Amino acid sequence: DPRGLYVCETGGKRKSLQVHYRMCQNCIEVDAPTISGIVIADVVATLFLAVAVYCITGHDRGHTSRASDRQNLIANELYQ
Repeated sequence: DPRGLYVCETGGKRKSLQVHYRMCQNCIEVDAPTISGIVIADVVATLFLAVAVYCITGHDRGHTSRASDRQNLIANELYQ
């Protein structure tokens, strides 16, 4: 526990420092391998999602839409 009163004496001078330290009750210590694992998992998940979206929407499956841009005109000799 680093809380308390710290005193430094040099050459007849005395200085004191009061330290207040609050401990975290619910904190989790995260080290470098944990952070790198989280970053790698995030990158892999993002790539997997991008490939999934590309596979679902990016491929032309070879069939055309049944709707057509052309309209069948009514045969009418008056408007020919």
